[in-house]
Amino acid sequence: MTKMQRQHRIVELIEREIISTAAQIVTRLQVEGIAATQATVTRDLQELGTVKIRDENGSRRIVIATTTSLPAAPVDHLRRMMGEWVVSVESSGNLVVVRTPPGCAHVVASALDRSSIGGVVGSVAGDDTILVIASEQRTGAGLADEFRILAGFSTKNKGA
Repeated sequence: MTKMQRQHRIVELIEREIISTAAQIVTRLQVEGIAATQATVTRDLQELGTVKIRDENGSRRIVIATTTSLPAAPVDHLRRMMGEWVVSVESSGNLVVVRTPPGCAHVVASALDRSSIGGVVGSVAGDDTILVIASEQRTGAGLADEFRILAGFSTKNKGA
């Protein structure tokens, strides 16, 4: 079994069962005929980005960090970040380009990714530019207008 196959199986186990230790995973893998040491499984868990949480029933369990349900950041946080760092917003089709001063794009992109704003498929941040992809139900122009309002720009002033 390859490392990728083992890690895929570990993800399946922790998504399906309440597992709180690497030793439990080693035991479950052994039952399936997969040999792995506890040290190997511990490294796999680190590479997979797992964390230990206490679930709604109070049980400790290992989960993939990206699957934990964290509450969305308030829109006010995004408004503050955009108001402080965004210098322009442009759109084309379902794409929105947000410009910031050099070195600031990741700050705004992080706030955007954690916000509850709808219609955003994802974003990619560079040094001073963020590319935001709007969902098919939402146009880039509509999303850009909302970003301009959040940044404190006049909706009539599309380029600034």
